[in-house]
Amino acid sequence: MSLLAKSPANVLNSRFAALQDVPPFHWLRRPEVGGVMLRGRMGGTGAAFNLGEMTVTRCALKLESGEVGHAYVQGRDKRQAEQAALVDALMQTGRADEVETRVLTPLADHLAEMRDVRAAKAAATKVDFFTMVRGEDQ
Repeated sequence: MSLLAKSPANVLNSRFAALQDVPPFHWLRRPEVGGVMLRGRMGGTGAAFNLGEMTVTRCALKLESGEVGHAYVQGRDKRQAEQAALVDALMQTGRADEVETRVLTPLADHLAEMRDVRAAKAAATKVDFFTMVRGEDQ
């Protein structure tokens, strides 16, 4: 679920399109947009504080075969939430290997590539400070 929630909507949409014969489903909770409060802690151990708010979209659906899929995604993209919930439900069926191969593994690879690009950009701005021995210090 973390992988689906973190993936950009356009990338999830292109990977989701690789699935053949998406089964029919009915909504338990149609996609709805809301907000959540983000909380943080200083140093991971301090007192909790409200960091800010974030917009999320959530939904729940049930395949005709009985599997239930849930999704919470950042932002207002209802289609992304629907696709994430469908992937969640399909992972509970006999098609789990297909879904993992066609959707989840490529998404993981894409996110790893984006993480590497971001790390390389940050590394390019790294400044190494060093101290030179001056003559009067001897």
